[in-house]
Amino acid sequence: MKDLKISKKKPSFPITKQLHEYLGEYNRNIRISIDYSDLLRFQGSITVYDKDDNDTLWIRVYYSDSDRAEIDLSLKKVYTKLHSDGNENTIPFLNVDAVDYCTFGNSKPFRIKIRNILNDNITYFYVKKADASRLYGLELEHMLSPYNLNFVVCKDTLIEEHIAGIPGDEFIKKMLPKCTLPEQSQIAKEFVKFNERCMIRLLGDMRSYNYVIVPTHDFDQVIYSIRATDFDQQSFEGKFNVYRPQFFKENRTMVELVASRFQKESIDQYKIEERSIVARRMIGFNDRIDALLDCMINDTISTPENISLLKSKIYDHTFDLKFKYSDNMGDILKSALEFVKRNYEDLNPKDF
Repeated sequence: MKDLKISKKKPSFPITKQLHEYLGEYNRNIRISIDYSDLLRFQGSITVYDKDDNDTLWIRVYYSDSDRAEIDLSLKKVYTKLHSDGNENTIPFLNVDAVDYCTFGNSKPFRIKIRNILNDNITYFYVKKADASRLYGLELEHMLSPYNLNFVVCKDTLIEEHIAGIPGDEFIKKMLPKCTLPEQSQIAKEFVKFNERCMIRLLGDMRSYNYVIVPTHDFDQVIYSIRATDFDQQSFEGKFNVYRPQFFKENRTMVELVASRFQKESIDQYKIEERSIVARRMIGFNDRIDALLDCMINDTISTPENISLLKSKIYDHTFDLKFKYSDNMGDILKSALEFVKRNYEDLNPKDF
């Protein structure tokens, strides 16, 4: 498999007034007393290692005594707003066990570990610098995938709920070989659907460390699902294959698994199933998706070169003139979703 290259550094795009108004309309905007830049005031750090003593690329940061009390209290308040109604009566029972910082990737997030001291339950959430691309990605995931996402925004700070699961690269290396043949077939099916969903909604860079595998025990079997965890590359790249996880070398094992378990007819069946599910979700979120797409169409989240390349590549696949005459990434995504919806309603659907 040829190594698929993507831009080394995607720029961060500011949140427009229209997007902020959209976020307010759907209860994504909140007021908090801390922002991303406040967490950058750490005094020092130590490297975080996993259970096998491998560097996790996260560092555990610590603050001066004068800053620590204020930051801890603010993070506890953020937790109550993210997971509840903002009631601060529970704050005395919360403890900030750790603040970790990752310098790897574009978002450079802080990971906050909150412990309930009454029962030792642990909850994580992330604090990131808000980027319009990521917000569009989160909202699209919330509406078009099987999973609801919990996140809020305050000015240029993004608070994201942790998405639990086994990192894809770790699962592929350590757990996939131990799965039974029926389990491998089920995982292969989920990868086909995940691949299709990412392509339809133009979510890029789904290499194995940017999604998680979620096992769920159901009677006498384990059901696996695949969830994206990184939404930074929403509708930015010009190369069409960036939006198709099957073309990343990190997913080679998953592609080989699909090829070994399914014939083309089964793969096509699962692709059609996923498109139908996405189309039904679009109908269910009709007004909300239209409002989000209107924000994207009036926004700048990519470069002219990427827009020109992507619309020509998708046109070559679909021969749909709407792609050829798209002006920006919002137009391209709108055309893609309309294409899927039309084919859902058509008795003789065309391939995307």
